[in-house]
Amino acid sequence: MLNEGSRLNPGPWIEHSINVGRAAELIAEQDEKLDKNVALVLGMLHDIGRRYGVTSMRHSIDGYNYALEKGYDLLGRICITHSFPYKNVDAVFGKWDCTDEEYNFVKKYLEDIELSAYDKLIQLCDALALPSGYCLMEKRMMDVAMRHGVNEYTIKKWKATFEIQRYFEERIGKSIYSVLPDVVKNTFGLTF
Repeated sequence: MLNEGSRLNPGPWIEHSINVGRAAELIAEQDEKLDKNVALVLGMLHDIGRRYGVTSMRHSIDGYNYALEKGYDLLGRICITHSFPYKNVDAVFGKWDCTDEEYNFVKKYLEDIELSAYDKLIQLCDALALPSGYCLMEKRMMDVAMRHGVNEYTIKKWKATFEIQRYFEERIGKSIYSVLPDVVKNTFGLTF
């Protein structure tokens, strides 16, 4: 699915998605309640809606619809939830480039669900993975903010992401960064 998406819409989203999947796998491997294979697939396909072209938030609803057409309900859910550690439809980077009906669907969807450990894991890993590899969340947050801008919800979204980091560090009993290779190198551009 990712290879096909890469042919349809090549770009750095592919490497980012692979890194999100691998980060999710590495963290899930340390968590007794998560399946590392499920985490890997969900992470690698969280942005699969980008297969349809260069869009902003439309990729979440496109991914949801694509996953449901294939019969992958959990993936569809992740396609929507990965952008919402702070569950507010307006707390996005970028813009809603979809219909009012689709926007309202996502709004209601978020209001009606409780975030699962897999939702939170992919949200966390999305905030850790650049196309070039893993980095401190602060670097990824600035990368996204510089490309898409900020809004009144940005700080709340960042705080929610740091809460998810703490949630997983308590679950695995160590820093998430201790299980991700090359964080220092990718964050600071250092070579040893």
